[in-house]
This record gives sequence, C-alpha cells and structure tokens, in this order.
Amino acid sequence: MLVTAIVLAAGAGRRIGGAVSKAYLPIAGRPLVLRTLDRIFAARTVAKVILVVAGNEFERCNAMLRADSVLRSRPCVLQSGGATRQQSAKRGLEKIGAETDMVMIHDGARPFVSVALIDRLIEAAVKKDAVVAGLPVRDTIKVVGSGRLIHSTPHRGALWEIQTPQVFKRELIVAAHEAAEKNGLEATDDAMVVERFGKPVYVLEGERTNFKITLPEDVWLAEMMIREGRVP
Repeated sequence: MLVTAIVLAAGAGRRIGGAVSKAYLPIAGRPLVLRTLDRIFAARTVAKVILVVAGNEFERCNAMLRADSVLRSRPCVLQSGGATRQQSAKRGLEKIGAETDMVMIHDGARPFVSVALIDRLIEAAVKKDAVVAGLPVRDTIKVVGSGRLIHSTPHRGALWEIQTPQVFKRELIVAAHEAAEKNGLEATDDAMVVERFGKPVYVLEGERTNFKITLPEDVWLAEMMIREGRVP
C-alpha cells in the first residue's frame, strides 16, 4: 500500500501578522513548514510528500528544501497552490500518481502531529475509506446571529473540533474534489468535500498537542513546548 501525503502551506497566514509568510515563520529557529515536514517524513507509512505552497514562494521554498541537510534527500514534490484551501488541496491531488492507494492531507501549520496519530489514521482509513482526526469540544458552544444574539446552544456531546491529518482512499478524495469544483462548492476542509459527495467520514480522537499555528500566542506556546521537551 502506498500513501502519499499532501501538506498544505500556501496560505498567507494574515492573522499571525508580520512580514514573513506563516509557512516560513521560525519556530525555535526552524521554519514552521520544515518542522511539519520533519514529522511527516518520520512516519514510515508515508512514502511520498507533495508540498503545496504559494506560487510566489515556489522558488524560495525549493531553495530552502535543497539547502536543508535533513530534508533535501527526501521525496518531496512541490506544487503551487490556489486562491483557497480547497483549490490548493485539489492542485496537490493533481500531483499524486495512480500508484497511490491512500492520500493523507495535512495542514503545514500543524508541526507537532505525532507519528502514532498518522499511523492510526492510515490504518483506520484502509478499512473506512475516509478518516479524520478530531477532539471532543471542552467548552460550551453557542450559535450566534446578527447583533451577537445567541440563537441556540447545541449539545456539546455531539461537537468535535476537527484537525488534520485527514486520510482518504485515493479514488474517493479525487472524485469528491472533482464534484466539488463542478458544483461550485467551497469547503473549509477535505472532510466536508467528502461529506457533500455523499460518503461517510469517520473521526478518530486526535491530540491536544496537534494544534494549528494561527495566532502570535500559538508561536509562543509552540516554542515553549519545544524548549521544555513537551513534544518529541
């Protein structure tokens, strides 16, 4: 079985601020996207990686990978991303070969995903076709409308915060993305693309340390975890 990972790192990361694109933001001295790739390549179940980056950062990223003593010999293929996350994911799928059996899609801004979680998701997806990582929400969630008026309070037991990696059978995720593009669907993750395609998606419990670097305080937390040895 051959697993190809698509790592999405084409976003501008505007919420984090600063002049440097989020993918290249140093986290304890190492660019964020390289820390994420370190984790992906540590998983022996993943044979190939497609890194999707912004078109205007293509050459910069290529040079960075070639100069990195850890990753320059790894099987990493670069692809330019689209205007949205969904478009970037579809462009990544265009680079996978017919020999790929399973596709793992992961956010480049989640640098602490564990090898154990990757392996569990792939193992489950072989049986279920579509599996994502997620965590039960711990806070009360409110549905809020215009004027910040609370409309309802959904039952917390049914709510999960979905993460990546998300793993799919190749034929399923390719067909789902093609249908989404044809129907003008805009989705915030690949699970939603498969859901709208009419296929079930299963959730495996993820990891609290597998958080996404989105805000400046996330950088502080990530660097503290590295300094204190709280992540492998």
